[in-house]
This record gives sequence, structure tokens and C-alpha cells, in this order.
Amino acid sequence: MSEDRVRDQYEAYPYPPRDPRDEAKRLIEGSPSHRLEIDHYVFAGRRDWREPFKALVAGGGTGDGLVMLAQQLADIGCPAEIHYLDLSHASRNIAEARIRARELTSVTFHHAAIESLPRLGLGRFDYIDCCGVLHHLADPAAGLRILAQSLSLEGGIGLMVYGELGRSGVYPMQELLRMLGGGDPAERRIETAKRLLRQLPATNLFARNPALGDHLRAGDAGIHDLLLHARDRAYRVGELIAMIDAAGLAPTALIEPWRYDPASYLADPKLLAPLNAMDRWRRAEAAELLAGNLKIHIAYAVPKTRAAAAVAMPDPTAVPILKGAPGIEIARGLKPGGRLTVAADGFETRFPTGAGMGPILAAINGRRSLAEIEALLAGQDSKRWTPAHFAAEFAQTYRLFNSLNRLFLRHTGPPA
Repeated sequence: MSEDRVRDQYEAYPYPPRDPRDEAKRLIEGSPSHRLEIDHYVFAGRRDWREPFKALVAGGGTGDGLVMLAQQLADIGCPAEIHYLDLSHASRNIAEARIRARELTSVTFHHAAIESLPRLGLGRFDYIDCCGVLHHLADPAAGLRILAQSLSLEGGIGLMVYGELGRSGVYPMQELLRMLGGGDPAERRIETAKRLLRQLPATNLFARNPALGDHLRAGDAGIHDLLLHARDRAYRVGELIAMIDAAGLAPTALIEPWRYDPASYLADPKLLAPLNAMDRWRRAEAAELLAGNLKIHIAYAVPKTRAAAAVAMPDPTAVPILKGAPGIEIARGLKPGGRLTVAADGFETRFPTGAGMGPILAAINGRRSLAEIEALLAGQDSKRWTPAHFAAEFAQTYRLFNSLNRLFLRHTGPPA
């Protein structure tokens, strides 16, 4: 059975490969399920993280999302209850060892498939992480409906599924490798894949795709997961949005937002005009067609009843928070009126940086509100930093750095 083959694959080749000893050196952070993203795109920047928080990591694998979320919540003193779910004992063992290495006590582990969730009696969750899992299910739409039914009405979900266009060449390679020995043992199939990769003609779609790299970075597990998987499918943006809608949810964001904006790829106003007249999700479909390199889609979604109020919005009381480098450090690298170079999966573009971006970023410390930042800058130069000038400069700063998934907003109370 295909279900057995999926389980057996992750028993033999847990993915991504991780060594629990590395937890002493670093925390792997990413999307979905970074706490700043959850707060911004699910709770409108208004969740009180001093209150209990119940989360599910559905299909947690070797634990990247689980460890990140559990550690970030522990760091801010949030009384968290996190449930991990996976059908692979080998993957769970690695994830459990990573949690133990960090001495985190908020996680309960369950050996089960997503389809079994209703029978576990775990109740409803404030947040659900389902990263890289739905596309391996026999019925992804049914799996998402099950997760949506386990979600609190005030909660949200973070998803990652494969992107069809960015995986150009993957499925022809999977088909070819089935022709070259689909019934062979896994070890022999991996060896066949390695031989094939060394001899691909330059015209091969897989060889020409700069977005693909798991077969280079993740060893045998990466090759197996990418090219020999027992079951996977990929989605276009429109298909993902439709699946989210059918589950009774509404999308709030696609990460990173700039990659889903046609203006990141086009400058001709005559081409952009009809695209700008579309709704944001239709524009995202156009951006995917333009880019051609979106190999995954990361989305946040909430119950439809609260979609209009799920995302944080700027106002004078909002506290801007940067992810990654401190604002003062980012500001040093910006040239007023210059351009910021951004690259992703073989594509490179440059975004204009306004003269006010540097001072605004330097003033962001995760504690000051927009009103306080405006007052600080006005105190330094009141003629320059009028209310209208600050509003315009912050709007440009927020638009760019939020689209880069670096700048978020918080509207209430600690912790920052």
C-alpha cells in the first residue's frame, strides 16, 4: 500500500536529517510557525503570550518546526502545550531527542497519522503547524479539513506545500527513476539516482532548475525525498487557496510576500495595470507564473469568520518588530535613495530604499510604538520629520520589509 511505503520511507530515511547534538550550537528558524509570523498573521499582533497556548505540529518529522516553536515560546515564558504528531518512529525519535537536548518540557509526542487526529481526543488548538505534509497524504484536502476542524475559532494554521512550477523537472525525474528500477530496494534506487544525476544532459529540466538543491544538501534522505518519494504532489497558488477555502478557512498571507507580487518581476506600468486591478490572491497566481521558481508555498490561514481581523495593521500604538538583525544594523547597510538587492532561487531583484528607511529602522527596538518612534525622530529634526513625512516613510519601510518577511507589528502588552 502507498500509505505503508510513505511510512517506511521515513522510517529508513528520516527527513530532513538532523543530529540532536547540534541543538547546543544553533536554533533552526524558518516558516511557517515563527512566533512573530504567527502573532502578526493569525492573532493581529494582539495575543497575550502570557496566557496558555495550545499548538499541534501535524506531521512533525525530525522536528524543525516543533523545536523552533517550543523554544521560542519557552524563551518568552509562554505556558505552552504542544502536541507532536507523526507516523514515523525514526523521525519522532530524532525530534524527541532534540527536545530533550534543549530541556523543553512543553511537548507531548503521538505516533499517528493526521487522518487519525479525531480519534486521539486532543481537543482544539490555538495554532496548528502542518509543514511539508499535506502533499504526501492520499487525500490532502481531507487532511486539511481534519486539521481545520481541530482548530479553535480564534486560532490559525501555518501550511507548507510543494509548488508546481518551481519543481520543474522533479516529476519527470521521478517517472524516469521508476522506469530505471521502481521495484528495487531503496538503497539501490538511491544509487541509481546518483548515477543518473551525474549524467543528466544540460537540456534536462531538472538540471536546468536552479531552485532545486535537496539532493545536494541532505544526502541520501534528500535524494529519496525529492526524487524517489512514494507519494507527493505539487500545487499552484490557486489550487492551494481553493483547498484552504474548501476547508472553511481563509488565507491571511503567503510567505515571503514579495515573491507573490507581480511588481517584484515587472516594471512596465501597462503590464502591471491589469494585474494591480486583481485581488491579492489572483495577483499571487500571476506572480507565480512570472517567477517560475516557487518550489514551495507557505501560507497562514484562519477560520473564515475572523479573516478580516487576523492580520496586524499599522497604527500609532503598534510596536514594529524586526526578525533577524537589529534595526540599527540593517540601517547601516542601507544607502538613502539606493537599492536593496534580494535574491531567491536563481532570481535577483533590487528594491528602492527611501531616505527615511535607515533612521526608522535604527529606531525600531521591539519596544517603541510607532508614535514613540515618530516623536523620537521629530525630536532630532522636526522640520524634516513632520507627521505626513513620517507616515509616508514608514509606509514605504513597512511595505518593503514586511514583504521580505522581516518586519512585523505588535499591538498589545509584553512580551516583545
